[in-house]
Amino acid sequence: MTSIKINKLEIENVKRVKAVKIEPSANGLTIVGGNNNQGKTSVLDAIAWALGGNKYRPTQASREGSAVPPHLHIVMSNGLIVERKGKNSDLKVIDPEGNKGGQQLLNSFVEELAIDLPKFMESTGKEKAQTLLQIIGVGEQLAKIEYEEQQLYNQRHAIGQIADQKDKFAKEQDYFPDAPKELVSVSELIQQQQQILARNGENQQKRQQLSQIIQKVENEKQQIESLKQQLFILENDHNLTLLDLEAAQKTAADIQDESTAELEKNIAEIDEINRKVRANFDKDKAEEDAAAYREQYQTLTSQIDDLRQQKTDLLNKADLPLPGLSVSEGELIYNGQQWDNMSGSDQLKVSTAIVRKLKPSCGFILLDKLEQMDMLTLNEFGQWLEQEGLQAIATRVSTGDECSIVIEDGYVKDAENMPMQAFDGDERTFDEKVADGTFKPIDQQQGWNGKGAF
Repeated sequence: MTSIKINKLEIENVKRVKAVKIEPSANGLTIVGGNNNQGKTSVLDAIAWALGGNKYRPTQASREGSAVPPHLHIVMSNGLIVERKGKNSDLKVIDPEGNKGGQQLLNSFVEELAIDLPKFMESTGKEKAQTLLQIIGVGEQLAKIEYEEQQLYNQRHAIGQIADQKDKFAKEQDYFPDAPKELVSVSELIQQQQQILARNGENQQKRQQLSQIIQKVENEKQQIESLKQQLFILENDHNLTLLDLEAAQKTAADIQDESTAELEKNIAEIDEINRKVRANFDKDKAEEDAAAYREQYQTLTSQIDDLRQQKTDLLNKADLPLPGLSVSEGELIYNGQQWDNMSGSDQLKVSTAIVRKLKPSCGFILLDKLEQMDMLTLNEFGQWLEQEGLQAIATRVSTGDECSIVIEDGYVKDAENMPMQAFDGDERTFDEKVADGTFKPIDQQQGWNGKGAF
């Protein structure tokens, strides 16, 4: 599609402009220069009004002191002639075949942001990004991916906080390597103690039995001397007793009492032991929980990375209006820089490229206040416009050689020999028309009372 540009424009009595004719370069920058309050911005406001409709009509459209109403005449590269003239500055649009049109025809190829670029440049970073995403047709897909990414990010953030808390808790917990692995039961210790005491009681009974047998042997020895007559009977009993003695001595020599001191100590210290066991349990559990949450965190990180790659792939495949232009985390990015870190030249490049993408049929753009650019940046931007086949009509507080024309007191400075096409088709110069009376200065026009009225 061939983009439509401005071939000629003639402005009379609009704001500070008295009479100006410009034939902008088809490609690149046409700079309207001049000092402050000479009518530079009035030129852009007049173009915006002529092409954008009455919503761009200046509050004080008529030049102060002029009895002649504003008159605008623009010739577009597609042959359309756009005029505003008369008391009400009515719009008139005529195509090359002589057919009449209106604002709707102009709206079909004039992009609103092309004549109101500050509206785009002053919007937020997110609004700029949304504009870009809408025109490249991936806004809805990207919004869905970014929503999923945000949900995962929030989930990962919460899990990461829990994992940190678990780690911190585990590090703050005491650990007792000498403590048992399981909690100690008081009832089990008491039962063990009772069993030992029972066995020790049996041993004591056996010792008492030994003592009794020894005493019995002594008694029997005494009885042997006095009771020889009973020797036969007693010998049998004595032999049996000796056998019992031998067995008892052997058993008594082999047994050894078990100590309950360790159990008694454990029973006394059971609360402290179990406190250590529980502390170890808590520390181990916290470390296990932290590791589990860390694993979940890594899983979510991988999912987030996948979604971010999907975003990158989506934007890489999209038909972006400018190499190096992208969207990251809802912000416009150009060559790795967000809007507020871009140079003035890059901001204008991005804005112009996006405006062109919005409506490719619109081949021109209006720019105000380019004095913020140094000459190097200005030349760089102009070369980029030429390379892209774009037309820009801009203003700059300057009277230097970079200016295509210089406005002075509402006129084009040094325009005596520049053809000034009158609205009636007269091709003579402005001074020629003044000289023969065809066009008179305002203060010489018939009926002028010198006070801004006829």
